[in-house]
Amino acid sequence: MTMYSRGPRRARVDSRNPWFRHYRVERPRLRLVCFPHAGGTATLYATWASRLEEGTELLAVQYPGRQDRLAEPCATSMTELADAVTAALVPHLDVPVALFGHSMGSAVAYEVARRLTRTAGAETVALLVSARSAPHLHGTSAGDAFDDVRLLESVKRLAGPDAAAYEHPDLRDVLMPSLRADYRLLGAYRPGPPTERLSVPVTVYGGDRDPACPVADLDSWAEVTDTGQETVVFSGGHFYLREHEEALLEHIGSRLPPRVGAP
Repeated sequence: MTMYSRGPRRARVDSRNPWFRHYRVERPRLRLVCFPHAGGTATLYATWASRLEEGTELLAVQYPGRQDRLAEPCATSMTELADAVTAALVPHLDVPVALFGHSMGSAVAYEVARRLTRTAGAETVALLVSARSAPHLHGTSAGDAFDDVRLLESVKRLAGPDAAAYEHPDLRDVLMPSLRADYRLLGAYRPGPPTERLSVPVTVYGGDRDPACPVADLDSWAEVTDTGQETVVFSGGHFYLREHEEALLEHIGSRLPPRVGAP
């Protein structure tokens, strides 16, 4: 079974819940919940929706403080953010879920996975993380030390999908508050070594030229699970997933149970 499809597939976008861009399909068997990077938005995953296997729905997480949630305050802590996403997911737990996070989204996905293990009726089948080492390796980060100049240098160095937008003063003024808030959140996030390991398999993806996450750091995720960890490396930098979308989705599909929840 593969998850990626070359042909178009209709997916109705439902944004009534502000936390998700929900790409609905008929008779879903699995929901793939995707978390964006620092300063990022649900738009990062918009092209994935039409390429998932039939029966797989995409929930692209939209953090507050950006795009259609621009007027809302950004989350100030990982606890606040993960608690809110987990609560928003509860109505969608009628079928199993898999979680995918890129960069900062990896840490948020991990925290949501931890919370789902304590949520009645939740069945998490996989944690898929990208371009970030395990959370307990980030305990000395100091997000408050990043001024705007250093933040913009980081955006340029990582060459993200919105990097060019920061070159325009009007757009930069709109984008900087969420970027600052996300780095501050990450700087304050110090979970320490895991005391309870996850009971779901963890697949870790990364780019072989990622300046923010060396390949050697990817295997650190083995310490958060009792069910096995696999590392997959693509050519490219921090946002390798944009140029290798097809191959990435093929691999994600191969790591999800076939016909999850099917009668």
